Amino acid sequence: MNVVWPVTALYMGPLAICAYRTMGDTGKTAGSRPFWQKTFVGTTHCGSGCTLGDIIAEFWVFYGGLAFFGASAVGVFGTYLVMSYALAYVLGIAFQYFNIAPMRGVWGMPSLWAAIKADTLSLTAFEVGLFGWMALMHFVIFQPRLEPNQAAYWFMLQIGMCIGFLTSYPMNWWLVKVGIKEAM
Repeated sequence: MNVVWPVTALYMGPLAICAYRTMGDTGKTAGSRPFWQKTFVGTTHCGSGCTLGDIIAEFWVFYGGLAFFGASAVGVFGTYLVMSYALAYVLGIAFQYFNIAPMRGVWGMPSLWAAIKADTLSLTAFEVGLFGWMALMHFVIFQPRLEPNQAAYWFMLQIGMCIGFLTSYPMNWWLVKVGIKEAM
């Protein structure tokens, strides 16, 4: 969580500070928090992997000139569906793994499998909200389209991450409720 709260502040801004003061380092155990707070904290965990993956992918693709199959990957498919999702997935699983393994005292495949089960659906729900917003921004709202070398692009990405949080929250609620994901 030492990384999760600062990353959450990247896209939620002042709301993340309020959330941290309410749900962060309060000394409360997960059991003493209301369920909505447990879900909120779990969703920030998922959102951090997505956020870092998406930011790294944007820089890597746009500024690094990364290409797939000889064609520029700056397009929506290359950036979002391949690079952003893949990096977000790997980072999200890593965040979950390094939360689950020490909590359970079990390292290796059992904790990795638990991390995959805990984060696959929530991370996908986050990315659906983010990608939906970014597609709307890319194809409908801005003509000419915004590019990653413009401040407005990053602000729109920030809004998309907030939307991703909102689309991921119900999935995290369900995952915690049925015991697939640990209460945080």
